[in-house]
Amino acid sequence: MEFFKIRRDIPFMRHALVFNVISLLTFVAAVFFLFSRGLHLSVEFTGGTLLEVSYTQAADVNRIRSVIEGLGAKDAQVQNFGSAQDVLIRLPVQKGVTSAQQSEQVLQALKAADASATLRRNEFVGPQVGDELAADGLKALAFVVVGIMIYLAIRFEWKFAVAAIVANLHDVIIILGFFAFFGWEFSLPVLAAVLAVLGYSVNESVVIFDRIRENFRRYRKMTTVEIINNAITSTISRTIITHGSTQLMVLSMLLFGGATLHYFALALTIGILFGIYSSVFVAAAIAMWLGIEREDLIKGGVKKSTDPKDPNAGATV
Repeated sequence: MEFFKIRRDIPFMRHALVFNVISLLTFVAAVFFLFSRGLHLSVEFTGGTLLEVSYTQAADVNRIRSVIEGLGAKDAQVQNFGSAQDVLIRLPVQKGVTSAQQSEQVLQALKAADASATLRRNEFVGPQVGDELAADGLKALAFVVVGIMIYLAIRFEWKFAVAAIVANLHDVIIILGFFAFFGWEFSLPVLAAVLAVLGYSVNESVVIFDRIRENFRRYRKMTTVEIINNAITSTISRTIITHGSTQLMVLSMLLFGGATLHYFALALTIGILFGIYSSVFVAAAIAMWLGIEREDLIKGGVKKSTDPKDPNAGATV
């Protein structure tokens, strides 16, 4: 199924160097923010007490922070959540104080400062559970990366495997960079979105790589750059249909899914947009620079070229 068909190949690889320099700068910036600011981990990973407090009018975050620090919780994090009236408070674990006692103390102090303060959510995760979740999350990410590399190396060729995994990790680091820069909460649903983006991005790369392999069989006189440009151009319609449909669903979650799905949908949105970009300008370009050739992808077999674009139509490969 195609919405449209482009008759003339778009020279994507002509501008590959410029776009990859942009990608490199974006990647470096994401890494910088990850190291300088770090991720705003949810209590699922760090352990502690999470309070969601609602006010009838815009909450004064600085005042709330001062009230909590007055209770001795100097490392508490306070931020607006969803709207100006809602505040998310994360309290670290305190020795000798239970989560219930800690929550009650904070809520009483907030009500004393503003009687309209209402507790909407109260959660507790022990630090041991948080450590296990963080370790399991890293293991899951590592298994996904290794699995993708093995799959691509077997189905295509090692150069494609390297190109695809670099592009996919590029997407993941940029998503994490966004969360570090804006201070968005990184929770288990967001981790699930990151893993989903890995699989989603590699699917787009596989479609383009498959068309490149097919083109090498069909067009004997085309250069590698022309082969890649043709492969990307011929899959544009499919890309728009697939990613457009997915983004509509994700956008509905982002707009109407509420606070629970907000950051999950946000991570998916960033991943989808950068997934398209990286498949075209990162994965394909890296494969080109690694020197993919017809011999890398064709392992025998005979196929007649009948495409009118090929000057050697009717020849065998």
